Amino acid sequence: MLFSCKSRKGIVTKKPRDASKQVEVKQEEKVTPKVYANNTERYIDTHKSTAQQEMSLYGIPASITLAQGILESGSGKGRLSVKANNHFGIKCHEWTGKKIYHDDDKKQECFRKYKDAKYSFRDHSLFLTERKRYSKLFKLKKEDYKGWAKGLKAAGYATDRKYPQKLVSLIERYELYAYDKEVMGDDYVKYDNPVTQERTTYKVLKGDTLYSISRKYKITVKELQNINGLNDTALNIGQVLVVKPSSKN
Repeated sequence: MLFSCKSRKGIVTKKPRDASKQVEVKQEEKVTPKVYANNTERYIDTHKSTAQQEMSLYGIPASITLAQGILESGSGKGRLSVKANNHFGIKCHEWTGKKIYHDDDKKQECFRKYKDAKYSFRDHSLFLTERKRYSKLFKLKKEDYKGWAKGLKAAGYATDRKYPQKLVSLIERYELYAYDKEVMGDDYVKYDNPVTQERTTYKVLKGDTLYSISRKYKITVKELQNINGLNDTALNIGQVLVVKPSSKN
């Protein structure tokens, strides 16, 4: 018997592609980067949540923390913040962690160095809460950022005599008090320094009497007399009267 030596080619059949199993490749969504007017706005946006968290835990107004951070770190561009994540200029003192040396009041002073900026914010909170000299701050209302600014300077946090004004200017310029409000919610009440914190005076005009002035400032004639050392009700035009005494201790 003769056998054919011809080989048969195998027939390869391609399976139709299952459309249901096709993996759709999604185009990456393009994220538009935020645009900031300046480095300070960038700093606020970067660290506002951390400042608010510290406020919730330690009672330090986020507005004060942010303003101090901006001022002390040069909006995050200063050497200490860039090289050491130290945003508040906190010096070594009894620090056992990493250190960096930087010219400040004296040459090559020792400052604390942190792994991440958030640890600097936490250390700032601990620095204020654990030292007796700052204890008066925590008796102030959290809305009273002006009181906090003055209190920090009075307690020796900074040597710059204009430190309080600089903090207040930053808080009001960038409306940092809004972050305090977010933390406090319905408990937030816009704080205005009481008039009685400073002595208020009034210059007598033609036609004024002690009675009319007392009505205007809601005190009695007798109180006006006592405050100003008056024995009678006579007044002179241009005379300066104290109508609200200072309440400072």
